Amino acid sequence: MKTLFFKLAAVLSACTLFVSCGDSSLKYTVALPPPPAHWDLLPGKPYWRVEWLDSGGQKQSADILPGGALEIELPATWANPVTAWPYWPETLPPGLFRPAGAIFPFDASGESLYLSWEAGPDTVFYMELAFANTENSSKIPANFDWPRFRELFDTDKLNQAVREDPWLVDWRSAAEKTISSNFDSRRLIPESAESLPIPVPSGTWYGTSPFAKPLFFADGVTPEFPVRPGLNLWFSAHGILRVSGKAWVFSAW
Repeated sequence: MKTLFFKLAAVLSACTLFVSCGDSSLKYTVALPPPPAHWDLLPGKPYWRVEWLDSGGQKQSADILPGGALEIELPATWANPVTAWPYWPETLPPGLFRPAGAIFPFDASGESLYLSWEAGPDTVFYMELAFANTENSSKIPANFDWPRFRELFDTDKLNQAVREDPWLVDWRSAAEKTISSNFDSRRLIPESAESLPIPVPSGTWYGTSPFAKPLFFADGVTPEFPVRPGLNLWFSAHGILRVSGKAWVFSAW
């Protein structure tokens, strides 16, 4: 597989679309959004794995401990995704829970770069566009109309379920179709889900998306979970449930 760095070379060659290309960069303090209240209780206050691209298009990363802070340096010449993955070192590594994010320069103010849960899908879509694009320099993600893309989520032009939880979209598929043809908001629809009964403890179960509504299962009823392609994860006061296809593993806290 070609590296992301090679594929992002086109970004750097197109930096004159923003300002004169050079070695200029800016430093920002990363401002993280508050976690959903139930994440603070279970599994607890998260650590964060922050990822961004340097002036050479190479991915950089750094961790923020609970209550900690981080300053990063970003190229001043092109739109840059900054992603923060919440994780819990002893139980839930980075990549399982949906991230917060920001797109520079749109989310910068003063000396801070403000990450939000709403912009998390933006940064993942950005990186998927980069991976999907091997030769079309006119479709580099730095040139994508991110402000207009964000406006879709405030209109009825977008699927209602996706407006409520953008993580229902298969962003890799959306990126591949955008690169192969053009962006079409009608493709932003929820991935199909299969209802799977799993004999785990009843009660309230939470998902990995900060937008997902909790699932509640009464006593005496076998819980049924909406399973989508790939790894699905839910957690409750009882433990963590991982589901892939029809296979599942429940781990008590």
